[in-house]
Amino acid sequence: MTDDRAESLRMVRDSAAAVIPADGGFGRVRRLRYTMPGFEPAVWAEMGALGWIGLRLPEEAGGIGLGMSEACALYEELGGALVPEPLIAGALSARVLAAVGEAELLSGLLAGTKLVLTAWQQDPGVLDVPGSPGAPRCFLPMAAGAEAFLVPVRQDGKLTVRLLKSGSAALEMSETQDGGHYGMLRPDALAGQTLGGDATDALATALDEAALGTAAYLLGAMERAFAMTLGYLRDRHQFGKPLGSFQALQHRAADLKIQLALTRASVEDAAAKLDQGAAGAARQAVVSRAKTRAAEAALRVTREAVQMHGAIGYTDEHDVGLFLRKAMVVANQFGSAAFHRARFMRYHAATQD
Repeated sequence: MTDDRAESLRMVRDSAAAVIPADGGFGRVRRLRYTMPGFEPAVWAEMGALGWIGLRLPEEAGGIGLGMSEACALYEELGGALVPEPLIAGALSARVLAAVGEAELLSGLLAGTKLVLTAWQQDPGVLDVPGSPGAPRCFLPMAAGAEAFLVPVRQDGKLTVRLLKSGSAALEMSETQDGGHYGMLRPDALAGQTLGGDATDALATALDEAALGTAAYLLGAMERAFAMTLGYLRDRHQFGKPLGSFQALQHRAADLKIQLALTRASVEDAAAKLDQGAAGAARQAVVSRAKTRAAEAALRVTREAVQMHGAIGYTDEHDVGLFLRKAMVVANQFGSAAFHRARFMRYHAATQD
């Protein structure tokens, strides 16, 4: 890595301090749980002002043209703070809007004055986009705060995008374990304005970047949960000794550290491959490898973190439980571990032929 690239990554990580409390506390996260829309519009606007929503878009499209490594570094920092704003979903929509040439709506999204969500997921657990007209679209994160929805539809051999304003289609909300919510959109088969262009390639790229970004977010969350656990093992005493001095707990902590190291290596390698221009099967293979690793490791690390805190870890008042709740929700976003493992096997084999 060049010195310039290392400095770019450092600056991106430092910029996360704009929305992360200086004391590292979770008061804002707790205050927003089980509320609508579940995030703060002012913080979303701050993300737009910082250029985060368009971080991956080229400058000619209104973005700042940074790499996937920078995006993952940012998502990792946000994951460590459990930031609830739907930045990854917003960045996905930005790429789709840029591809179909919807400049006005894209401008509002990039500025953080609007939230636009892409209602791409027709079948639970599947990353591919069937695009059937009128089919319900599920798992829209923080959908209560969206001003508009993009609905991909297969038509005349291409993937067109329909724009639905909030309120123009039935939207059902379901609470999630972490205190957020998902929306299920039920669009009319003929409703909405059809935007220009074919979004096939743009959406495929955006979904892969979102899956990898989610893996980075999970990495940040599990790193923070592990750090909290090490602190507890150092500070908590039993039989006159720190808990961390007991060999059984040391072995468990060492196993978790290995999971973290493997996940970091997988996420950073995938981001580097995308920055080097990996496309098609090669891109899908490295993204799926990273997402599978991150989803499984995050659930293991956060569960172990709760257990190693003892009884207090199971109470809602202790912050370590927030990380397990978040991992349970985010692990399946943009494809579950089972889906990505199967996709990795399929596309990794293709790259070896």
